[in-house]
Amino acid sequence: MSIHIGAKENEIAETVLMSGDPLRAKHIAETLLENPFCYNQVRGMLGYTGYYNGKRVSVQGSGMGAASIAIYATELIKEYNVKQIIRIGTCGAIQPEIKIKDVVLAMSASADFTLNDLRFNGMTYAPSADFSLLHKAYNSAVKSGTPVHIGNILNTNDFYYDGDVYWKRWAEYGVLAIDMESFALYTIAAKNKVKALTLLTVSDCFITKAKAPAEERQSAFLKMVDIALDII
Repeated sequence: MSIHIGAKENEIAETVLMSGDPLRAKHIAETLLENPFCYNQVRGMLGYTGYYNGKRVSVQGSGMGAASIAIYATELIKEYNVKQIIRIGTCGAIQPEIKIKDVVLAMSASADFTLNDLRFNGMTYAPSADFSLLHKAYNSAVKSGTPVHIGNILNTNDFYYDGDVYWKRWAEYGVLAIDMESFALYTIAAKNKVKALTLLTVSDCFITKAKAPAEERQSAFLKMVDIALDII
């Protein structure tokens, strides 16, 4: 048992899917896994372990933002011996070719906050995905006919931007989309020598202001989950 996760020893699988929303973790476990059981309810951040095609897998809520996912990823790795973490979340697209419900694979992550400036004394560190997971995810998406984009994403701690200009500079440099967690996840995974990958479903577009309705987000989200489960 760790500070924020109430699981007992050996109750969490070596592979964990992490969803920002704990209720999505619950939905995935109860609808897609065999024989799931809940190992964590601390702070309402639900976690489950079950089986998918005979392979043991856990699904854990992470909350929103770098600080929250950093806590849960660190405890999963250090206290429960997790070997690979696949984040399954949503993002806002900032490139015109990326459409609502497309899937973005985060090859690397930039950030507008100082988490790694503190770690590296002001020097720049570029946290990246595990290539083997990235390659498998791309092949799985192509096989299933799911529109997919691979590249750099931006992490921010400011969900509500002041004005319309902020994201455009990042877009000019080829950044695909914005989320809030992958920068921290990739950094922690690298430090602890475990595999990590982020798969994101596009839920909104900064360019067109389009947003996916809740029911469409749910169905599109499942395509991404299918990819994540396929590659484990």
